[in-house]
Amino acid sequence: MQGRQLGRVALRFLVLLALVAPASAVAHHSPAGRFDSASVMEAEGVVTAVHWRSPHVELTLDTVDDDGLRVTWHLEGAAPATLARAGLRADTIKVGDRVRVAGWPPVTQKKEMFLQNILLPTGTELLLWVSAKPRWSKEQANDFAFWRQTEGDSSRPELGLFRVWSSSIALKGLFGLKANEADNYPLTQAARDAVERFKRGGTNLATRGCVPKGMPVMMEQPYPLEFVREGKDIAIHMEEYDAVRRIHMDRTAPPTDVKPSPVGYSVGHWEGDTLVVTTTRIDWPWFNQSGIPQSVDAVLTERFTPAADGSRLTYELKAVDPANFTEPVMRGKQWLYLPNLKVEPYNCDAASAE
Repeated sequence: MQGRQLGRVALRFLVLLALVAPASAVAHHSPAGRFDSASVMEAEGVVTAVHWRSPHVELTLDTVDDDGLRVTWHLEGAAPATLARAGLRADTIKVGDRVRVAGWPPVTQKKEMFLQNILLPTGTELLLWVSAKPRWSKEQANDFAFWRQTEGDSSRPELGLFRVWSSSIALKGLFGLKANEADNYPLTQAARDAVERFKRGGTNLATRGCVPKGMPVMMEQPYPLEFVREGKDIAIHMEEYDAVRRIHMDRTAPPTDVKPSPVGYSVGHWEGDTLVVTTTRIDWPWFNQSGIPQSVDAVLTERFTPAADGSRLTYELKAVDPANFTEPVMRGKQWLYLPNLKVEPYNCDAASAE
């Protein structure tokens, strides 16, 4: 039996309470709907496939259960650009490697896991997610130090808003993905019912192949983003899905013939050094990745304020949506200016995005 040829490598589940709230806050491809970020499981086996592609790196792992039967697991990790910034390359993990892995278990019966750690045959441990901590070995091949910075570079204040901004898990988060996140929002009863249906269904927001997410969920993306002047308008270039948001600076409202779309229609103006953006006509059904719904009548007002020295960007979001919120909702986030980081091509692979 092929499973026995792999050796009786026990598939072991260690479901532990884990302090993973910071990781939840930066989940990029909606693992929240499919994986339990409050638990960790382990498995051991042989790597049978490695796909180093966006939106997430994928591995398959053949294990053997207590009855000697082969069990194949599908493992997902962060995007290649994120792992590259942390010092991992496509050849770090090889087919045929016998490894030990740890990650978030599935919320369904599917044999899948969102990777946090991999222990290689050499005894070297790989960290696969931004908040993952060493689990088995003192020898790590990589780290996500750039994700934990608390201070940005202040050498280019003259750039103002127009530069590349980078996320850090050490800074204030935005929407959050905690299991009971809905408790932090003033939801209508209809919205609470929708959140419960979302949880039961294990919904995955990333079910549209390589199509970018809509507003405001797309602003959760943890990769670098860049503000660029394009004629009279301002464009926000995002690494995730190579998405671009356009801010119309010569209007105070959308044209009457503009149809709703996932990103909506954004108009902007300056208040001193703060870019104020109002977005309407949004046809995207979720306010966040925890399943809070959003109606097409939602009005989002964003404020982007760079620090005087250019080291940090403060972001404030006000959401008004009477169908789902009993009062306006305020959320925020901060980015840092890290000159060595740039917006990399995402090169999403549709086969990986399904």
